[in-house]
Amino acid sequence: MTSQTNTAAGTWKLGDRTVGRIGFGAMRLPQSGEALIGDAVPRDRGRAIDVLRRAVDLGVNHIDTAAFYFSPLRSANELINRALAPYPADLVIATKVGPGRDLSGEWLPHARPEQLRGQVEENLRQLGRDHLDVVNLRIVGTDSIAERFGALAELREAGLIRHLGLSNVRPHHLAEARAIAPVVCVQNMYGIGVQPEQDEFLRTCGEQGVAFVPFYSIAGTGRQAGAGGDDGAEVLEVARAHGASAAQVRLAWTLQRGPHVLAIPGTGDPAHLAANVAAGALRLSPADLALLDCAHHARPKPGGSAQGPGSTDRGSIRNASE
Repeated sequence: MTSQTNTAAGTWKLGDRTVGRIGFGAMRLPQSGEALIGDAVPRDRGRAIDVLRRAVDLGVNHIDTAAFYFSPLRSANELINRALAPYPADLVIATKVGPGRDLSGEWLPHARPEQLRGQVEENLRQLGRDHLDVVNLRIVGTDSIAERFGALAELREAGLIRHLGLSNVRPHHLAEARAIAPVVCVQNMYGIGVQPEQDEFLRTCGEQGVAFVPFYSIAGTGRQAGAGGDDGAEVLEVARAHGASAAQVRLAWTLQRGPHVLAIPGTGDPAHLAANVAAGALRLSPADLALLDCAHHARPKPGGSAQGPGSTDRGSIRNASE
C-alpha cells in the first residue's frame, strides 16, 4: 500500500477534540531498539524530530506520550516540544501518569494520589504547555482507583487537564472512574491474538462513547521490543491478498473493531510511519475479518488472556504504547 494523508480511517472525538483514528505513539522515539530500558541507545535527534513533523504533515493529530518515555540524552516529550511547538491548533497530545522512572531509567513505585500533581506538572514543563489535552491514569492491578483518579479530577477542575482517560484497566475501573469524572478513552493492550477477552470491554467502551485505544496492536507480545516477525499464516495470507504488510493488516483489523477504536502505532522510521498512516485506507472484507478473527481467538499468546484484562504482571508496568 502506498502512503497517503491521515483521512481514510475517519475521526473520533476525545471529549471536545476531534482526532484522526490513526495517531502516533511516541514510545519508540527516544531510542533505537528496545524502549523503556536503562541502557537504551539514543536515537538520532534530527531523525526523531523529522518523524514527528512528517506525522503532522500526513495529517496525524493525536500523539500519545509520557514523561517516562526517555533514554539517555532523549525524552519523547522534549522531542515533541522541539519538533512541533508552537503546536497546531488541532493537535491533541495525550500523556500518562502513574508510573515513573529515576534518572538511571529504573522503575519507581507507581505514584500515590498526592504525587500525581508533580507528574502532571513534569509533563507540562517538558511539553511547554499550560494544560494537557488528555491525561491517562496508568495502573497495575485490580485495586480501587478512586483516590488516584479523584486527584486527577481535581487537577482537571483546576484547569491543568482538559480530559481524562485510563490505561491498563478492567471494566470495573472504568465504572469507578466514570462515577467521579468523565472518561474519554481507555488504553489497553490488544491486537490480533492478544488478549481476545478484551473484545467485550472494547464493545462496552463503544456503547458508552469512550474511545478504546489499543497499545501494541502491531508489536503484540513483543511489547516495547517491537514486532517479532512471528505473524501467523492468516495475517500473512490477508497481507498478500491486499499487497499490504502484516503490520498494516494488524492496524486495519484493529480499526475495523469499531468506529471508537483509535490506533497509536509508534516508529522512528519515516517509511514505517507512512505505511502505518496508509493502513487507514485498507478495507478488509468479511472473509478477511472472519479469517483474522479465527486467528485472534485460536491461540492465546503469552502475556495475553492468561493474565486477563489489565495484566498485573511486573512487566505490564511498561506496556504504555506501541
